[in-house]
Amino acid sequence: MSTIVSSSSSSAHAPSARPVPPLLKLYVDGEFVATESRFENRSPVTGEVISLVCEAGSAEVERAVAAARRALQGPWGKTVAEERAAVLNRIAAGIEARFDEFVAAEVADTGRPVKQARTLDIARGIANFRTFAELIKTASSDLFESRAADGADLINYVSRKPLGVIGIISPWNLPLLLLTWKVAPALAMGNCVVVKPSEETPSSATLLAEVMHDAGVPPGVFNLVHGFGPGSAGEALTRQKDVAAITFTGESRTGSTIMKAVADGVKEVSFELGGKNAAVVFADADFDAAVEGVRRSSFTNAGQVCLCSERVYVERPIFERFVAALKQKTEAMRLDYPDAEGVDMGPVISRGHRDKVLSYYRLAVEEGATVVTGGGVPHFGDVRDAGAYVQPTILTGLPDTARCVTEEIFGPVCHIAPFDMEDEVIGRVNDSAYGLAACVWTTNLSRAHRVSRQFHTGLVWVNTWFTRDLRTPFGGAKLSGIGREGGRHSLDFYSEITTICIKL
Repeated sequence: MSTIVSSSSSSAHAPSARPVPPLLKLYVDGEFVATESRFENRSPVTGEVISLVCEAGSAEVERAVAAARRALQGPWGKTVAEERAAVLNRIAAGIEARFDEFVAAEVADTGRPVKQARTLDIARGIANFRTFAELIKTASSDLFESRAADGADLINYVSRKPLGVIGIISPWNLPLLLLTWKVAPALAMGNCVVVKPSEETPSSATLLAEVMHDAGVPPGVFNLVHGFGPGSAGEALTRQKDVAAITFTGESRTGSTIMKAVADGVKEVSFELGGKNAAVVFADADFDAAVEGVRRSSFTNAGQVCLCSERVYVERPIFERFVAALKQKTEAMRLDYPDAEGVDMGPVISRGHRDKVLSYYRLAVEEGATVVTGGGVPHFGDVRDAGAYVQPTILTGLPDTARCVTEEIFGPVCHIAPFDMEDEVIGRVNDSAYGLAACVWTTNLSRAHRVSRQFHTGLVWVNTWFTRDLRTPFGGAKLSGIGREGGRHSLDFYSEITTICIKL
């Protein structure tokens, strides 16, 4: 019963009569619900309306939270790990069966290349459910035997119970991937969820609700409310007293606002926020691998990944050569329709976000930057000019104190600066309000270990980027977030952990 419009082929991009946009509804207590208040979802490729979305108000959010509480107090709250694992596997199979529909939904909302949606976004969404299905079947807990002062023997063990109703607020840059990264472990631990996806990318979340429905997930266990942040569904969800925890991925400023909203209720929070990530290229690096790696880490998904490298530090002996090589690779990138053959990059998420990115391009010039390549908007001479495309951009010449070097831009841009000494570049990388991720490119194994341990970030890649085992912890330091998710860290966050002490 798909409500999502399919992506068209490259040969059919000429303007034509459009059907009435589909209506994306809420999903509350096992039912799809329409509301009178609606907003438009526009394509970042052409600017056209691709769907109308029902907006949830405080009443709908309250109803969703109440449904989740009832479900938690019913049979779902008493399920065992094997039963929940079976549900998660059915959800994964449901996404897999509708794989092409999910690809079309992600591409329509974000404008990302079809290849990326197929190989990364949807595949990872499936993997998230299957990974946590396996983890909960094999998870162990702590057990300690000890002796009390009076000589009595004690057994102490840890029990995990559902934390309660989890409010999930997910971003627009990797919609299904990051939504399922939270939904899967929350359900795995027996919680019920109320999900608020980004208003920019409502489509794949709506499809996921259909999969939940068809997979037999009990009413109230998964609820979907569309809307905005302040004065809409997002704010209403954070202020619900019966929500036990909020997990959020997005801007650091929004995370701070949410933290203030939930402070009085002392709710659990897990935030994965912004980043101003650095890539460090030493002169002994595999040069070609480092150039291609930085190209990927700077421009993948039009730079709209919290883990992208916006700051690049290159050891001085290879600096000029590196800048020239990255310029050549960047100018060879193809900006096109998402389904075009060989496309490397699509638009940014919206014209509004495009304007923000372009404002930083202008600011960089005002701050004294040299624009090595890019710095503007591509012109196609067709409907794409009404979309949200920007050029991938390389900057040099700015001091580390420049706003374009310290503030997250979240677009296809990097600033490259030279460095001379190892200790120097470590200090420059750490001199940031953010602390999410960093990359090190070197063939010196000792240096790789030594440098990686000194970065104040939650994640360091050596000679690679954007790959990791899902059982490892993920999260950031400073303005980049609070807490860690992944593997047992997710199981802990989404659980009420109780120590049980028995005197023998």
